[in-house]
Amino acid sequence: PDSGLWMCCGGNQMNLQIHPSSALYCEDDLLLFRFLGRVLGKALFDQQLISGHMVQYLYKHLLGWPITFADLEYLDPVFYKSLNALMEMEDVEYACLDFTTSEETMGVVNTINLIPDGENVDVTQDNLVEYLESVLQYRLVKRVKNQMKELLLGFTEVIPESLLTIFDFQELELLMCGLPNIDVDDWMNNTCYSGLYNNSQKQVDLHEACQWFWEVVREMNEERRARLLQFVTGTSGVPAKGFSILQGNDGEVRLFSIHGVNIETCLYPRAHTCFNRIDLPAYKSKSDLEERLNLAITMVATGFDLE
Repeated sequence: PDSGLWMCCGGNQMNLQIHPSSALYCEDDLLLFRFLGRVLGKALFDQQLISGHMVQYLYKHLLGWPITFADLEYLDPVFYKSLNALMEMEDVEYACLDFTTSEETMGVVNTINLIPDGENVDVTQDNLVEYLESVLQYRLVKRVKNQMKELLLGFTEVIPESLLTIFDFQELELLMCGLPNIDVDDWMNNTCYSGLYNNSQKQVDLHEACQWFWEVVREMNEERRARLLQFVTGTSGVPAKGFSILQGNDGEVRLFSIHGVNIETCLYPRAHTCFNRIDLPAYKSKSDLEERLNLAITMVATGFDLE
């Protein structure tokens, strides 16, 4: 980030995203991104680990995977929430929006047209989906298009695209950044509980479902634990000083959280990455918990959520 090429991600301060205004901070930014792409490819080819974690959708770009609306939450959870609110409005015209977005660069706010003459096109119920698609394309593709193009060209100069087809984006992050050394005891000791498990603040008072959860985590191999961490926090990275300083999307310490929900309203575990929280239904058996937790972890890479 000090070079102006990268910036911390709004969804997780441990993740890095491409700085959309990198050209203002470094006149050779595109050459450097081509070089960085080669470095990433060379490190992967030589099985050398990269110390920094990128925001999740960048790994999708490296693989040529399509991005989804949910990827926007990792980049900017507040903005993502506001867009979701638009979909729940009875009449979006009351929001007085048009096909533009604002971008602040070095203290100056610029207005960008999402479509030709977007400032004169009002957002209505009929074109709301088009508006959301335009916002998604701008935020995750167009605003860093030149930098991303150079990064991908450099990367594929070393690693042919055909060699990456067997991996999903979570596996690619683990390949490039390595499996974290996860101390389950530290993880467990720095977890808070809410919802149905609100009284499980001490290990001796853990709800039965929480006890099963930690038993399942201990039985997992390192890769599976890392993917569980990715599922809940959006990254496989563990803070150098342990889970006691795990950060949320605002940069503040936000401990790993298990929120208890009724199985009648939620059949599968759900993750809220901006809060480092997993909604864990109160299952009746350890086998049910293990089966559905593993399925939820696996399915997140496909872009489908289980309800």
